Amino acid sequence: MKRRNRNKIPSKIILAVMVLVCIILLFTSYVTNFTSGPIHTIANYIFVPMQKGIDYLGNTIFLNAEESKTKEELLSENEELKNKVEDLTNQINTMQLQQNELEELQALYALDHSYGNYEKTGARIIAKSTSNWFNTFTINKGSADGIEKDMNVLSGSGLVGIVTDVGRHYAVVRSIIDDTSSVSGMVISTGDNCIVSGSLKDMTNENMILLSNLEDKANAVNPGDSVVTSNISDKFLPGLLIGYVTTISDDDNHLTKSGKISPVADFKHMQDVLVITTTKEELNAGVEASD
Repeated sequence: MKRRNRNKIPSKIILAVMVLVCIILLFTSYVTNFTSGPIHTIANYIFVPMQKGIDYLGNTIFLNAEESKTKEELLSENEELKNKVEDLTNQINTMQLQQNELEELQALYALDHSYGNYEKTGARIIAKSTSNWFNTFTINKGSADGIEKDMNVLSGSGLVGIVTDVGRHYAVVRSIIDDTSSVSGMVISTGDNCIVSGSLKDMTNENMILLSNLEDKANAVNPGDSVVTSNISDKFLPGLLIGYVTTISDDDNHLTKSGKISPVADFKHMQDVLVITTTKEELNAGVEASD
């Protein structure tokens, strides 16, 4: 076993002595007002480094505390800004929806005036077919609201389709772009009749439907001419705008022509429609009664 060094002075005693010396030096400096000499030199070697260390430590603690505080404030402000951005985004989306709805209602209002000779009622679309197009859709009005089968439906700037099925509080509409749709049309500029057929394939590829059986002996029909429902249609009221001729060409028989039509209604974006509450049958019956 090693002997413990009895002559070793404990560190606590050394620290106490140093503290006592420092106090004595400070007191002596204060009483004698020594600002130079040995005491001043000792103070420079002892207290100045201590003071610098204390200042450094204090500044470090202060800066860390300020930095921590700043981070918390920034996180809080960031969260607050994110909430404000989310609120503003929701407001913008709501305003955009309202703007779109207003524009559609304005278009329907103009459409109502364009066909002022027909009684109409507005309806909201509540469901549609599984395709990307509104080739068939359901509206929120039915027999309880006076809706009947074969009533014509308008949207945008003209004809959309016809009511095919009616419930008490709903009705199903088949649009003119559906593959099963066929409408008797007429070119306004020439008065020539034609058949307008739906085609989802052509709508998908070119946003067009088909024109056929056009008798244009004078070769007067040109792209851009307006096509409306004809007066010989059995279910569609006369004079409803369908669209505009985009292409036209002779058939193989050289007696008729075929082509394509760009419809005036937007069959991808519809919310509201107008239903003409008079059917072609009722219109014809009224004409016969007046005769």
